[in-house]
Amino acid sequence: MRVNRSSKSFASAFAVLALVGSGVSFGAEQFATPEQARALLDRAIAALKVNEAAALKQFNNEKDKQFRDRDLYVYCFNFADGKFMAFQSNMMLGVDIRELRLPPDDPIGKRAYDAVHDTPEGNVVTIEYSFPKPGTKISATKQTLEVRVGDQACGVTFFK
Repeated sequence: MRVNRSSKSFASAFAVLALVGSGVSFGAEQFATPEQARALLDRAIAALKVNEAAALKQFNNEKDKQFRDRDLYVYCFNFADGKFMAFQSNMMLGVDIRELRLPPDDPIGKRAYDAVHDTPEGNVVTIEYSFPKPGTKISATKQTLEVRVGDQACGVTFFK
């Protein structure tokens, strides 16, 4: 799938998706914990090792609660070309992660790609960035747990 859009559009779409994502109203108790994020990533790793194609299909299924929990979801990009193979919204499939930016000028996508580039397969790396919690305009720290598994680099983000 080839998507031709400007980087600004990617960043805007990414920000909107992350903010409104599932359309659920979030309260403080509705955000997942770091331990729950790691457990979701571990389930994703296991699924990828069994059957990559089936796992990616599950990750993209918004009704599959095994890989979506409150504000958590699995994203994956092809390690060779950086294009999303799984994301919270199908709108991002085929987009190169390295083109994503967060305001004012955070190249979050390139940072996410670079974080796993030189890391051995199976080793989990972390990335932090600021992002408003759903329903607010106040930035909070988000952390991404990311890992390479075969041809995929996958991650789960959570609010710290």
